[in-house]
Amino acid sequence: MTTFYDEIGGMETIRTIVSAFYAGVAEDETLRPLYPEADLGPAEERLTLFLAQYWGGPTTYSERRGHPRLRMRHAPYAVTPHARDRWLHHFRAGLDAAGLTPEQDQRFWEYAHHAAMFMVNAMDESAG
Repeated sequence: MTTFYDEIGGMETIRTIVSAFYAGVAEDETLRPLYPEADLGPAEERLTLFLAQYWGGPTTYSERRGHPRLRMRHAPYAVTPHARDRWLHHFRAGLDAAGLTPEQDQRFWEYAHHAAMFMVNAMDESAG
């Protein structure tokens, strides 16, 4: 069975998306403070492995970290609507860098948009 992960080009494509995303995050005044690590490399690797697994690739993420528990893992950080919008802005750049077909892009974008909406945990823009 061919998975969406296989269809879009596997790990290489996921790495392209995530690399472009984190290049934007590194310079983002809203998002960068939400990443306490000085080096974004570990966060980049976690997102890469998570997305690969989510779309049907290797299960390395769960093998290393257990269940994703995304809301729990992000609970210490104020994810405001503005932060969500910045996250989506950089994720959009990642998808653009990947050169997916329009159908693949739409499917991935819909997932990213849904996930970003789900992660909002603070409405007060001064929170955090």
